[in-house]
Amino acid sequence: MIKFDNVSKRYADGQEALSNISFEVSRGEFAFITGHSGAGKSTLLKLILAIQTPSSGQLIANGVNLNRVSTTQIARHRRQIGAVFQDHQLLHDRTVYDNVALPLEICGYQPNDAARRVRAALDKVGLLNKEKSFPEALSGGEQQRVGIARAVVNRPSIILADEPTGNLDPGLSAEVMKVFQQFQSVGVCLLVASHDAALIERLNCRTIVLEGGKLLADQKPRPQA
Repeated sequence: MIKFDNVSKRYADGQEALSNISFEVSRGEFAFITGHSGAGKSTLLKLILAIQTPSSGQLIANGVNLNRVSTTQIARHRRQIGAVFQDHQLLHDRTVYDNVALPLEICGYQPNDAARRVRAALDKVGLLNKEKSFPEALSGGEQQRVGIARAVVNRPSIILADEPTGNLDPGLSAEVMKVFQQFQSVGVCLLVASHDAALIERLNCRTIVLEGGKLLADQKPRPQA
């Protein structure tokens, strides 16, 4: 599903954000990417989204070689990925329904088909009764769940999340992670960047640790008692 093969990313000023990273994440797998600020977590996610390109090595996601990909292929590739951000990035002058429908509008879905998909996504995150509300009327956890609904409305095969619980208390963090696990259970591949050690410990998922742009550890889940 996602394969990094000795991937490095260097910027024009010579800074190396990632150095010889190699790992694979399979269909239906939930993995955390963790490490200190500046370790390379966000760069890694941007490479998968084809916002940036590797300087060396090979990166394949959903069967697409992201080292050599056309503009048309990038658009198609991104439609297969749901992205969730720490700050939600919701449009505050649009309702919950309209925020979730935005990716479908961009892709040219017919209104009836879009409506079915939007309401199914909102139902999945428990917010179907909030579709006419505006973001400012929602709690932080609800806003994050709207962001998740928008990310999954295209029914992606991969979900990427960059510090999705960074602004949430432990209860809301658990709520968001429970939603992610529901998608994992139907075969979606999830890669979540987080520095929340307590959350990572509690969920006991695979954990890929970065330090200074290098792969420090790839820790498997602990055996269940």
